[in-house]
Amino acid sequence: MKTMMIKKATLVIITLLVCVSTSHAQPAGVKNVAKSIFSLSTYRADGSLLATSHGVFIGNSGEAVSDLKPFIGAAKAVVTNQKGDKMNVVRILGINDIYDMARFTVDGKTTPATIAQSTASPETKVWLVEYGMKNPHVTEASVKSVETFMEKYNYYIFAMNAPDNATSCPFVNANGEIIGLLQMSKTSYNTYATDARYAGSLAISGLSYSDANIRQIGIPVAMPDDKSQAQLLLMMASQSNDSLKFESAINDFLDKFPTLIDGYDAKARRYVDRLLFDEADKTMSNAIKNAENKDEAHYNYGKLIYDKLIYNSAAYDKWTLEKAEEEIQQAYSINPLPHYRNMIGQIEFSKKDYNKAYDIFMQLHGDKQYSNPELLFNAARCKEMMQAPHKEIIALLDSAINTTDTLRIRDAAPYFLERANIYMQADSFRQAVFDYTRYEYLMQGRVSATFYYLREQAEVKGRLYQQALVDIARAIILEPKEPSYYAEMASLQIRLNMTDKAEETAQRCVEIAPDYPDGLLVLGLAQVKNGKKEEGLKNMQKAKDLGNAQADSLIEKYSK
Repeated sequence: MKTMMIKKATLVIITLLVCVSTSHAQPAGVKNVAKSIFSLSTYRADGSLLATSHGVFIGNSGEAVSDLKPFIGAAKAVVTNQKGDKMNVVRILGINDIYDMARFTVDGKTTPATIAQSTASPETKVWLVEYGMKNPHVTEASVKSVETFMEKYNYYIFAMNAPDNATSCPFVNANGEIIGLLQMSKTSYNTYATDARYAGSLAISGLSYSDANIRQIGIPVAMPDDKSQAQLLLMMASQSNDSLKFESAINDFLDKFPTLIDGYDAKARRYVDRLLFDEADKTMSNAIKNAENKDEAHYNYGKLIYDKLIYNSAAYDKWTLEKAEEEIQQAYSINPLPHYRNMIGQIEFSKKDYNKAYDIFMQLHGDKQYSNPELLFNAARCKEMMQAPHKEIIALLDSAINTTDTLRIRDAAPYFLERANIYMQADSFRQAVFDYTRYEYLMQGRVSATFYYLREQAEVKGRLYQQALVDIARAIILEPKEPSYYAEMASLQIRLNMTDKAEETAQRCVEIAPDYPDGLLVLGLAQVKNGKKEEGLKNMQKAKDLGNAQADSLIEKYSK
């Protein structure tokens, strides 16, 4: 018993001596870093815990660095400082998945640590400071080797086995300055740290929303300080599927750039999408009041009204085409830019003042610095609405196609489609087929069932029957539940004396739509052609009863 007591006393003395020795060996500034270390917890969208880690505050207004992995898939993140105070992560300032680092801000005042600006050389003594509310643990270590990346940052290697729960805790030098954040190794005894200077340099760019990791993080990114990068980021955010991130981007942009129109326009369009038209109107009024470039504000206001009237049928009496034109005219009076004038032409077209719209488009076409094929295309549309001779419309479309840059020939796709439609009206069916085919080529096959139906109609009228069969089959493949395509195919098959096939096709049409009169009529006709006169006449009668205008004459013809 006495021996056991002596052993315990000896063990306590040795432990105390080790602690005193470790404490004595630490420079004064090392433990002060503990005030800047925090624990990090990230959470999924359902509120469940996703991951935990650590990090360090590097600014007094919430700026912090940590590892990236805990944020992937996180909808929310919370840090807890040494005092136990909790703060939410509010913006991502930058990430790098290669070095597993993230820079972000929290919603509170913070005690920052200083980042070392000099390299800790091999054999230099450093200290790993772990997170702890009362007695932070400090472990002495020695730099084994240093590797350089990106020409100026350091990647430290230490010959030690770090604690499992110390990920992203800082290594500090004798001055208490952070040299790097701990990264665990799964393959060796060594421990690593990536330069804290690199973590502090991470930033968001305009293209950050294209980063796969950013898309997996539910926390919004910060708005870049550079205007062009911020504008690009706002545009990228508008194309994302995350409405909360987009809202944050809009608000951040407005806070940082209150005299630029981009933020107001994005916010107003969000209101329009939600049918909050009064709010959208107020937003654009504020834009005119605050924007540095008043012409841009008036133009965007008018364009917003125009877009709403064209693409959104919800009622809002305050916005009219006249109001849209008034705003664009105001923009043009401040700064007579050609694209403002072009917008006025678009509005006149929508007001059905085709003569006036045509004159505007052709005047702009005469401006060598602004002239472009789209103006000729729009002029052709005006001519079409004025029921001008087909040759005049085709001449304008020819010019639009011929003046399209060959390097941007895909831009001419709508011009070919429009010319095909005009050729159809002019009974130039094979010319129409050629233009439809050119359109399909330029669209790289990304066309609709309706397109194939339209080309099939041109091919039938141009007596290109085999091509027509192929195209109507393509339409059916794209829209297998549309009965009119089956009726069209069956009708064409009857014309080509493919009566057995026609009956099968028509039967499928009637299965899809039992009360579709055209389907019943063509089924009846195919059955009569196949010698099933009584059955066929019954289906023709059904078609007649459902209002098919052709049925009566066919019943009379085949009843004899």
